[in-house]
Amino acid sequence: MKTFSIAVLFVVATTLASGSAQAGRQRATIKGYVIDSACTFIKNLKRPASRECAVACAKAGSPLVILATDGRIYLPISDAVPATGENSRLMKYAGKKVVVTGTVYDRNGALGLVIEKVAIIGKGK
Repeated sequence: MKTFSIAVLFVVATTLASGSAQAGRQRATIKGYVIDSACTFIKNLKRPASRECAVACAKAGSPLVILATDGRIYLPISDAVPATGENSRLMKYAGKKVVVTGTVYDRNGALGLVIEKVAIIGKGK
């Protein structure tokens, strides 16, 4: 009986562990602005002050993030090894409203986003 209990416990623990590893990752489509991270946090902006401002901050080293229309902030990340920064990829979208498709990783409330596709919404295509 003891061996059976240990086996059941092992199966349950393995199932829970594999489920929780996948729970933090999901495909998503997000609408929002490409904005520098400092303005998003420090100034609590709801949208970029201007495209020029977002570009200047990104060129100075501030990571570009996606500020979703629901207020969530997504940090674009690379799934390459070694990882690479995503600013060069997002620079042409800085300060613009976009729709982004990719995989979101949730780590204790911090949202990382591996971007597959980005498109500008509305004017400025």
